[in-house]
Amino acid sequence: MTRDELIARLKGYEWTDFECKKARRDVPKDAYSTVCAFANTAGGWLLFGVSEEKGGLKISGVDRDAFDQVHSAFLTTLRSGQKFNQILYAEPHVHEIDDKRILAFFIPESDRHQKPIYLNGNPRDSYIRRAARDERMTNAELQRYFRDAAQNAWDGEGLPGLDVDNNIDAETLGWYQAQFFRRNPEQRQIDDPIEFLQEWNFIVHKNGQPILTRAAVLLFGQDRSVRSLLPRPVLDYQRIDTRFEQWSADERWHDRMVFEENLFKAWRGLVAKYSRIAEHPFKVDPATMRRSDDPPDYIAFREAAINLLIHQDYGDHNRKASLKWFTDRIQFWNPGDAFATPAQLLESNEKEIRNPLIVNAFRRIGLSDQAGTGIRAIFRNWHELGRRPPQIHNDKAGKSFELILSQEPLITETMKRFQANLGVTLSPDQADVLALAAEKHQVSVIDAGTVTGGNLRTAHQALAYLSQQQLLTALDDESYALAEPIRMQLDRTGRDQQRREPTGQVAGQVAGQVAGQVESWVVDVLNACIDPKKSAEIQEVVGIKHRETFQRNYLDYLLEEELLVRTIPDKPRSRMQQYRTTDKGRDLLEKT
Repeated sequence: MTRDELIARLKGYEWTDFECKKARRDVPKDAYSTVCAFANTAGGWLLFGVSEEKGGLKISGVDRDAFDQVHSAFLTTLRSGQKFNQILYAEPHVHEIDDKRILAFFIPESDRHQKPIYLNGNPRDSYIRRAARDERMTNAELQRYFRDAAQNAWDGEGLPGLDVDNNIDAETLGWYQAQFFRRNPEQRQIDDPIEFLQEWNFIVHKNGQPILTRAAVLLFGQDRSVRSLLPRPVLDYQRIDTRFEQWSADERWHDRMVFEENLFKAWRGLVAKYSRIAEHPFKVDPATMRRSDDPPDYIAFREAAINLLIHQDYGDHNRKASLKWFTDRIQFWNPGDAFATPAQLLESNEKEIRNPLIVNAFRRIGLSDQAGTGIRAIFRNWHELGRRPPQIHNDKAGKSFELILSQEPLITETMKRFQANLGVTLSPDQADVLALAAEKHQVSVIDAGTVTGGNLRTAHQALAYLSQQQLLTALDDESYALAEPIRMQLDRTGRDQQRREPTGQVAGQVAGQVAGQVESWVVDVLNACIDPKKSAEIQEVVGIKHRETFQRNYLDYLLEEELLVRTIPDKPRSRMQQYRTTDKGRDLLEKT
């Protein structure tokens, strides 16, 4: 972390990857729970010499005569192997600000085989990082970490007492064998079910006796055998015929299927559901369960759905995978996080996987892309459709993975007109990156990669060109912001009005209303912001979970209507930014 980066962070507040401690003369005890939380989650910065005061961060500095002692004591404790169950390392940085000395340590995420990291020899003294808090792990969370740390994959463990005849579904296994040898004609033909399962490690031997693995039951098991191994559904599919923003969890779905059979049965049932509502009608070959033309929407759906089936944590019996199909998006949610980083997910290479036997079983018959390319295939094919890029939420603390496929276009007609008036020639990739920057105001290389088909090299090139053309401003090597003149021009054009009011309910809620008919959320926000509030606080008032949805559909509209105003108007992206009700907003409140 450079000095400038540190100063920028200090203008904000503590969050998932950033924690401050006063630590003037010694290392505070709670610093070690933060180290533990960072190591168990996604890493983060721990600062000594900074304290929280009145909701902000104040530089107090580490006393100079105690500086070496604090520095040495902290690093020695991390490396001693006594305070923590693993030897930990931290990257130290020293900064002088206002003649005060700050110690900054970067705590990297630990390898999954070392997790959970815990204190004082007690696994129950394990912490994870959520928002700006260090939270002690629950027993269920602790067990998830232990499963992921095991050297032997969960799906490869044998299940004594389960024989093939009474626990394997003959039709499913026969179907799979036919697909396998059609796809792999060079392999030795094995018709006997037991020999076939042994050949591909779905049967292991224990005390000289062949026993089925967990993968064998999940992939080919009879329904009752699957339910015995997995006392919760494989997948909960719901079709909800409304937009996501209009939906409430209390509302009933329009079509639902809870899959409690083996994974190949679940996949075939899911394809049947997809074929009825697919954007491009098609027929599936009943033998191969594949369609001949494989358009981009189907490939993206196939990879996302199979990702849901093959990578989830099946040792987690308390949470089930879900697929929710709204009119404007498809949401895939898994118990179990991805072991890879966001950048690694977009790379075409082998990645650590949770269920190797299950994953390879699907790949051997062509029901998943080549090893390590599935996520990139989703981005690439969704990009071909001109849609807004898929969103990935890889929750390291909650150990869950969510993928969202938006049905909305990335570049609207309004954006096309805006770009045409810039006087700059843009390639399709450059136009897509600029459109994303216009929506988010600030983008990273990873963000740009999501709209260039998952290609980070192309993303770097597009960002460099847009920066050269003064459409974007480089903040550092990895992030860019919309250039201020471009942002102002964009604001003047009233960009993307349709996106700001997708539900048809926001428009007209303020202008030209009859007194007493103002939407309740508008009244709530205006009352709340009599005293300035931060964006996150207003989002809680509205009750919208997704930040981008709240920004686009609610906050931007209130600013446009001059009902709210920024407290720091010349720095709209300031971390200290708050919003207060304007005189126009107060007048509206008096009339309601």
